[in-house]
Amino acid sequence: MAPPPLTPTIRYFAPGLRKTYWLPTTANYQQPSRAEINAGTDISAEIATATGWSLTSAKVETPDLGSRFVTQIPGRLTSDSNEFECYVSQDGDDIRRLLPLNTNGFVVQLWEGDVAGQYMDVFPVRVMSAAMVSGIEDPGKVTVQFAATEVPAIQIAIPA
Repeated sequence: MAPPPLTPTIRYFAPGLRKTYWLPTTANYQQPSRAEINAGTDISAEIATATGWSLTSAKVETPDLGSRFVTQIPGRLTSDSNEFECYVSQDGDDIRRLLPLNTNGFVVQLWEGDVAGQYMDVFPVRVMSAAMVSGIEDPGKVTVQFAATEVPAIQIAIPA
């Protein structure tokens, strides 16, 4: 008998559903409270593109003399190249004011929206750069890069 299939996914289009919040502080980033989340800032509508925002692991090879096959174990964890390309405002009242250089805080990614009981990821970060995008024919944008300062909290339940 064949194994049962995985329940079919409910596919979705991320724009308009996905949320990204900036939290300046939280008592426990591995489970921020609803009050702490509500005290943050929803930056979703300012983000043109997002890169990174994942936790990855290196592989460590573990060869031995008992076999020609080289086994592997999980290695160091990283969260590289976390950045947003955000729109800027002609009056300067935009993401640059909220996230100046060296600001510490938390980026919360609510992948399927802000729905209690579903999953979110919380990235403790420091703003490492904010570089203006110099495309002449494009709307004004800035690329904000972040350094991960602790292991991100991945797939934690969104509080009610």
